[in-house]
Amino acid sequence: MFQNLPKVKIGIVAVSRDCFPESLSVSRREALIKAYKAKYDAENIYECPVCIVESEIHMVQALEDVKKAGCNALVVYLGNFGPEISETLLAKHFDGPAMFVAAAEESGNSLMDGRGDAYCGMLNASYNLKLRNIKAYIPEYPVGTAEECADMIQEFVPIARGIIGLSDLKIISFGPRPLNFLACNAPIKQLYNLGVEIEENSELDLFEAFNKHADDARIPEVVKDMEAELGKGNMKPEILPKLAQYELTLLDWVEAHKGYRKYVAIAGKCWPAFQTQFGFVPCYVNSRLTGMGIPVSCEVDIYGALSEFIGTCVSEDAVTLLDINNSVPADMYEENIKGKYDYTLKDTFMGFHCGNTSSKKLSACSMKYQKIMARSLPVEVTNGTLEGDIAPGDITFFRLQSTADAQIRGYIAHGEVLPVATKSFGAIGVFAIPEMGRFYRHVLIEKNYPHHGAVAFGHFGKAIYEVFKYVGVPVDEIGYNQPKEARYPTENPFA
Repeated sequence: MFQNLPKVKIGIVAVSRDCFPESLSVSRREALIKAYKAKYDAENIYECPVCIVESEIHMVQALEDVKKAGCNALVVYLGNFGPEISETLLAKHFDGPAMFVAAAEESGNSLMDGRGDAYCGMLNASYNLKLRNIKAYIPEYPVGTAEECADMIQEFVPIARGIIGLSDLKIISFGPRPLNFLACNAPIKQLYNLGVEIEENSELDLFEAFNKHADDARIPEVVKDMEAELGKGNMKPEILPKLAQYELTLLDWVEAHKGYRKYVAIAGKCWPAFQTQFGFVPCYVNSRLTGMGIPVSCEVDIYGALSEFIGTCVSEDAVTLLDINNSVPADMYEENIKGKYDYTLKDTFMGFHCGNTSSKKLSACSMKYQKIMARSLPVEVTNGTLEGDIAPGDITFFRLQSTADAQIRGYIAHGEVLPVATKSFGAIGVFAIPEMGRFYRHVLIEKNYPHHGAVAFGHFGKAIYEVFKYVGVPVDEIGYNQPKEARYPTENPFA
């Protein structure tokens, strides 16, 4: 599971300005490494022992060392003031995400010969990074003790994983967006700006590949695995062989087409002709691949797949893509939410999709048919959805999106799925986000976002926000749910 994600290995390089004691950087680096290994995965981190970087020559030596050690993320540690040129060149020439963090002073008794001034040095580092147009992650408060810096580095791990993942991602899509789904159709220019590759295919290509898998010897084994996953929810056993055939088609396509890229996400077609030609809907297979760490978006939503992949990297868990779908009825709110949870009716909504959510994220699940499609098609060709209420718990609702004129923007909001029965169909949940009504109007509507939002299961907004910033989303284009006392720029002050 989750072979489709980077493994982060961070190289720690300590730096020193030559007019400050090098011993400070050495001892503080050793304390930092010790603190990190005592609390976190020691395999995540590599201590560069070659040198303390004071010069450009040291910088080259350190870079060669961390590269040889297989590091794909870098922490530049200011044990004292630091050499502003050499330390920023480290980040410039390192092929991967970089972080800057600085040592706090240890004691009031060591402020003569034991003062490092890294607090000051961090200012010069940030100035030099800007001069050279170098991207780097700097924590909210980047100066700390060994233990505090270890915590900051651990917070950098999921951020680095998202950035590394995007740099080696290919999105594979099948078919144009369905009619009347212009919202899912966005320019691909920003994908290239982010370093992402895109392979756009015809539905006929996929259909041909599917037919070639008709007698695949692996189908019974996949069916058996599906049966075990569905358990008592296996309400449509007759469709499982075709779904297994389709799953193998996608997995084989990924292996044959990812090319020089290491990671893949899929933007899949699911209607209107898919059902009549394939004879099923692909929702359950989409849910299974997403559960394996290969996100699959519906309705050829390329930026939805991109968002899902970011969430998968950050959370190291299955994500989902849902319609921001319908309001919660007032009687349901009065009966199940009011007085029990600190939310107004406008803070709530239902997130829904036909059945693409991993079974691991549903309270219970069963295989059914797609009710909306079956209103205009024979029921038997709409089998294949995985239905059930989404399990309650914390969530992050977010999306990275290109506008129609190829500008990049995104949004992030923390919330939760409430333990309230939905009384509806599909993979669906009752969501609550503080001040959702205002967020809906002044971010989602005002900024012209589509109806699909990615969902990570847990609160990961801090890391996702940093990934967005690092890859170039302007901070004023990252929307979030403002508290009551903070007015949106477009919010009518007299309303």
